[in-house]
Amino acid sequence: MSVTVVGIGADGWPGLAAPARTACEKAAVVLGAPRQLDLLPGTVTARREEWPAPLMPSLPGLLDRLGGDELVVLASGDPMFFGIGTSVLRLRPDAVVVPHPSSVALACGRLGWAEQDVVVLSAVGRPLEAVRAALAPRRRLLVLADSGALPGRLAALLVGAGYGGSALTVLGSLGAEHESRVEGVAATWDAPEGDPLAVVAIDCPALPDDGWLGRAPGLPDAAYAHDGQLTKTEMRALSVAALRPLPGQLLWDVGGGAGSIGIEWCRAEPTARGIAVEARDDRAARITANAAALGVPGLRVVPGSAPEVLAGLEAPDAVFVGGGVSAPGMLEACRRALRPGGRLVANAVTVEGEAALAAARTEYGGELRRVAVSRGRPVGRYLGWKALAPVTQWVLHVRGGDARSAPDTGDVPPPTPPPWRQR
Repeated sequence: MSVTVVGIGADGWPGLAAPARTACEKAAVVLGAPRQLDLLPGTVTARREEWPAPLMPSLPGLLDRLGGDELVVLASGDPMFFGIGTSVLRLRPDAVVVPHPSSVALACGRLGWAEQDVVVLSAVGRPLEAVRAALAPRRRLLVLADSGALPGRLAALLVGAGYGGSALTVLGSLGAEHESRVEGVAATWDAPEGDPLAVVAIDCPALPDDGWLGRAPGLPDAAYAHDGQLTKTEMRALSVAALRPLPGQLLWDVGGGAGSIGIEWCRAEPTARGIAVEARDDRAARITANAAALGVPGLRVVPGSAPEVLAGLEAPDAVFVGGGVSAPGMLEACRRALRPGGRLVANAVTVEGEAALAAARTEYGGELRRVAVSRGRPVGRYLGWKALAPVTQWVLHVRGGDARSAPDTGDVPPPTPPPWRQR
């Protein structure tokens, strides 16, 4: 018949608007967590079913089995905000969603914070390390808790990231009669575990002890644990800029080394995704550690040798090749894998690598660059220049069509000269 997703807060039945109450009263089946089902009064006569565990694999079968009747799916707060509503709509596009004020709206109301200026993250089923990339001076964040232990874990993360001066406010069971509020500072946080149904507010200090400020590419080299296989700061900034991180897009970082390109791609655009391909197990483990330390624990690491290991991966929107550019078939495999509109950036520091990039440029177009960087270093009592190894870079943009079936030069046509310059 029909599926209605109803958001319900900690205030329970009294907090529901008329459309939500009507949907529950007409339902033949109400599906939800035990805590949510207990909030319904006896006037709701529908059969009550609890969510199975694990939930997501069971959801399609549940909707098929129960969706023939009038079904209400209960969700916490706003079902479309880190909630079950989006998953239900993917399976049942005809479902109706009746939202309740989200915990974020309630928290901002309690704190007097402008909701549009707040960064919101969820620790429910997600790595807490993602908070690290969102930290910034004077920034305000709200973190949705996964347990009563979250504030303590979060305080420890903030201290380790140089944000020990952050003010923490834990708002528990927002909207309920037993709503709670606990305040403190991350560096001295000693509150016991509390309400698992909580939102933790972070008010970052104006001057944190943070050496890696901002999401822009080009973090200091010291931000990474590495064994020398690291794209240096200046070339990293140029390379990530050439890759152009976009929302939801996927990067292959081929020959990951320390993982710096994939990490800074993900930091630059929080919804972007990355896969780092690395042949050596020790380096693969190091990439995982670097990604967690720098706030992008979702970066996936695939061990194996390219180009062979690339065949089974999801097609990318962008590819960076930082090692092995002269390996037979490497550049061709990466180019052909690109989605339409994709970008390929490859760096080389050897003569053989340069030759491979020049040949690729001749066959497919794109742009070649040679970048030389020198850094100031002490020379006795004075300061001199120490040159880094020059890097040759090939940048290819697939403007249209499908790179997997036909080559595309990626060249940008030269601009038409003004009339007084034409001959």
